[in-house]
Amino acid sequence: MTGLLDAPARETAEAAPARAERFVARAATVTALLTAAGALCGLLRDQIVAHLFGADGATDAFLVAWTVPEFASTLLIEEAMALVLVPAFSLALARGGGAVRGLVAGTLPRLLAVLAGACAALLAGAPLLVGLLAPGLADPALAVDCTRLTALSVLTFGVAGYFSAALRAHRRFLPPAAIYVAYNAGIIAAALTFHSLWGVRAAAAGVAAGGTLMVLLQLPFFLRLLPRPSARRAATGAGGGVPVAFAVIAPVALFAVGRQAQVLAERFLASGLPAGAISHLNYAQKVAQIPMVLSLMVCTVTLPLVARALAEGDTENARRRVERDLALAGVVVLLGAAYVVAYAPQITGLLFQRGAFDAEATDATARVMRVYGLGLLGHALTGALVRPFFSTARPAWFPLAAMVPGLLVTVAGGLLAVPHWGAPGIAAANAAGITLTALLLLHGLARRAIPIDTRRVLGTLLRLTLAATLATGAGLTLAALPGPAAAPLPAAAAGLLVVPAVFAVAAHALRVPEAALLVSALKQRFAHAR
Repeated sequence: MTGLLDAPARETAEAAPARAERFVARAATVTALLTAAGALCGLLRDQIVAHLFGADGATDAFLVAWTVPEFASTLLIEEAMALVLVPAFSLALARGGGAVRGLVAGTLPRLLAVLAGACAALLAGAPLLVGLLAPGLADPALAVDCTRLTALSVLTFGVAGYFSAALRAHRRFLPPAAIYVAYNAGIIAAALTFHSLWGVRAAAAGVAAGGTLMVLLQLPFFLRLLPRPSARRAATGAGGGVPVAFAVIAPVALFAVGRQAQVLAERFLASGLPAGAISHLNYAQKVAQIPMVLSLMVCTVTLPLVARALAEGDTENARRRVERDLALAGVVVLLGAAYVVAYAPQITGLLFQRGAFDAEATDATARVMRVYGLGLLGHALTGALVRPFFSTARPAWFPLAAMVPGLLVTVAGGLLAVPHWGAPGIAAANAAGITLTALLLLHGLARRAIPIDTRRVLGTLLRLTLAATLATGAGLTLAALPGPAAAPLPAAAAGLLVVPAVFAVAAHALRVPEAALLVSALKQRFAHAR
């Protein structure tokens, strides 16, 4: 299965760029499809949780416990683990021989020991953690039970993230892209099977089951990557192993902690609001961030390519790759943000308004979702920009330095906004903080890591933002029209045509080269529709 995405072992100098672009396009497409499948499973998971448990004190308790797998996902799968190990495995592959096996032997056992210790600490310290995260929670005992059930995710996510990093460095993208399908399947199965017996604890138990499935899905593919024992000759010889020093790990881990601390701050502030506020923030964020997740698929695929280029001293190729990745990420995330802001009430109603999730919860979630949409570009740029910083397998502290001011804005803005605007004020503070971090990272990347043309990148993003603003206005106008077409399903369906069309035409008129890809896709869609 993964052979379809394997990069050719040998290629001529003339064919290499074209083959690399075809490989990136093919890998990014398949990765995006599987990631979209995982996101859809995540939506189905959220729908089931909303249907079974609604948005009240019990779901607030579960979502406080959900902080553990969210934190583990960011630290151990999406960012820290990948940003440390993908460059390390890429360097090991460049050295050849047994360097890969030497890297695994030197890192995996230690990682397992650390993860097991962290699980034990969470089990013992769950009451203290819940008190720190949400001191105003209505049912802290339930949150403690759920936290202990989700503690296993620290171990399983860490192993799954390790396997994913190794596979991506070897340009095997299918198994890592499919892990969230398996993860959400575990949660859905547990929630549906045991909700009548365990209540919301069933969903927490599903987190443990889903994390185990993530590991089992990737294990056979990971084992195939390891060279035979006879190939270990280079592990201790001239090729040597590839050390993963604490000086490299520390800035990546602290940056990931700082970024996830935004969510911790949100839930801390929301715990003092009426019951359900944490749930409204969670549902809004999960839906609003889908465009951001999809926008980073190209960056996920190209991270090994950028790391390899930097390892070989090819800075110019890395610069071109990063600039193009930023533009493509901007196209995807701003198009998605325009649709989310314009149709938040319809999206929320269609996805969640059933069972225990009533119209009042829909209105509250939609208000938050629209505000979150304003920060999606900042989230996408932050995720895309940190990858080049950490692609050199050398210590890089600037991303953490850029994250700290953004986190301070999130916390201070939230404290000021909560008394006046409640949960939407928390979302606005999040958007402002992450946008500041993204701007600092963009400025710092050109000076400290890869000499990208900051003016050109900003110009492209500003033109795309204008196109997204026009598309949002068109969507809001269409959604406000009276009549049968104003019902949630027809309105949301019409928006899927109108918003991309206006965005594509505006971006094309503003001379954004990457918009040509969207225009071509829309032409094909309309041709098929005929």
